[in-house]
Amino acid sequence: MKTHVMVFTRYPVAGTTKTRLIPAIGPEKAAKLQQNLTSHTLEAVRKFAHDTQAIPEVHFSDGDKDLMRRMFGDGITYLPQTGGSLGERLTSAFEAAFQAGADRVIVIGSDCPRLDSATLAKADALLEKADMVIGPAEDGGYYLLGLKAPRPELFQAIPWGGADVLSATLQAAKQLQLTTQQLPALPDVDYPEDLIQCRAWPELVANVLPEIVPGRLSVIIPALNESERIASTIRTIRDRCVDPHNVEIIVSDGGSNDDTCEKARQEFALVVNSRAGRGVQMNTGAVNASGDTLLFLHADAQLPSRFDEVIRQSIDDTRIAGAFRLKIDGDGWGLKMISHMANLRSRVFQRPYGDQGLFLKAKTFYELGGFRNWPLMEDFELVQRLRKKGKIDLSRLPMTVSARRWQRRGIVQTTCLNQLIILAWRLGVSPERLAAWYRRQPATN
Repeated sequence: MKTHVMVFTRYPVAGTTKTRLIPAIGPEKAAKLQQNLTSHTLEAVRKFAHDTQAIPEVHFSDGDKDLMRRMFGDGITYLPQTGGSLGERLTSAFEAAFQAGADRVIVIGSDCPRLDSATLAKADALLEKADMVIGPAEDGGYYLLGLKAPRPELFQAIPWGGADVLSATLQAAKQLQLTTQQLPALPDVDYPEDLIQCRAWPELVANVLPEIVPGRLSVIIPALNESERIASTIRTIRDRCVDPHNVEIIVSDGGSNDDTCEKARQEFALVVNSRAGRGVQMNTGAVNASGDTLLFLHADAQLPSRFDEVIRQSIDDTRIAGAFRLKIDGDGWGLKMISHMANLRSRVFQRPYGDQGLFLKAKTFYELGGFRNWPLMEDFELVQRLRKKGKIDLSRLPMTVSARRWQRRGIVQTTCLNQLIILAWRLGVSPERLAAWYRRQPATN
C-alpha cells in the first residue's frame, strides 16, 4: 500500500506570513516562526517516510520550487498549490496524489508542533480499516485528514478559518457514509497565546521569543481594568523578594479601558497585550517570559516575604509545582472558613486553585502545553495534568487575596456558584458557556 503525505504550507514572507502573530512578535519573527514550524513538521514527515516508505510532498503557496528546496532541503517533492479557496486547493492535491497511484493520502498543516511521526503512523494504520481519519485541532479545525479515495464533497461549503471546520467536515463525511476514525486533539499555532505550544522546542522559538535565563523567576499577572491595584501588587512583589534582579514581572493585559497598562509600565513591569480570558492572558504572558521558573499571580494578590526563595526551595525532582496557602483579606468566620477549606483541599488532595499563586518550572509548563485557552477552569485543568506528573507542594507561607469577589455576590452564593461550575464542567459544559453564565449571575451589592 502506497501512502502519500502532503504538507500544506507557504514560503515564509515577512508581512504576509502568520499575520495574526505580527502584532505580538513583528513580521520578520512571524516569518521566521513559519520557517521553523515547517522545518519541524518536515522532520516528522521525513522520519515517517523513512520508516514506512511513504512518499512526502510539500504543497506550498508563495515562493517557488527553488526557494522552497533551498530553505527546506532535498528528498521531497515540492508542488505549488492550485485553486482559489482552501477547499479547492485540497481537492486538487488529493486528486493529483490518487491519480499518481497513491492508495492512501494524508494531508497535514505546518502549524501543529506536537504532530510527530508516531501520529502519522497511527493515522496511516487507521486508514487500513476506515475510509477517513481526522486529527481534530483544539480550535475547531483539523490538523490532519487522511483518505483512501478522492472525496471532493468533503471540502465543499466548509467555513474555512472558523471554529466549525471540524464539525462541518464530520457532517459531510456522515452524509457520504464514510467510516471515520479520530486522532487525539492537538493545539495549533494561530494566535500569540498559541506560541506556548512552541516553547517546548527551543529550536522553534530561536530568534523569535526571549531566551530562558537560568535562575530567573517570571511573575505573570493577568489583568483587566486593575488600575486601583496593579501598582501596589507590583511594588509588593519587588519589596518582598530576596533577589529583585532575578525577578521579572509581566502584566498580560486583556484589553483594559482604564490606565492599568500605564500604571504597570510606571512600575517597570513588562506589559504585553492579549485577548481577554485568564487562560489566554497567562499563556501570552508565559510566551514572553524569560525565567526558568514561572509564578502565575492574580492582580489582587499580595505575596509573602521572601517568596522567590520559598518557590526555589519548593520545587525539586518529586515536587514539580506548588502554591501558597490562601489568606483572604477580610474579617468574619465565613472568609476564614473558605481559606481553611482551600488550604485543606490543597494539602490533602493537592488541588490548589489559581488564586493561590501557582508556580512551576518553565520547562514543565511548556512540555504540558500551558493552560487551556479558557476563560474559566484553566487552573483546575492544569492542576489535574500536573498531579499526574508529580507532587504539588503547598507552601507553609500564606499569600493574601482580596475579598472582593466574595463580597460582590456574598460568601454563600459565590461558594455555591464555584461548586456548580466545577460540577457542570465535569459533566461536559464548555468553559465558554460557564463563563457567560457566571457573568449573568447578579451581585448582592
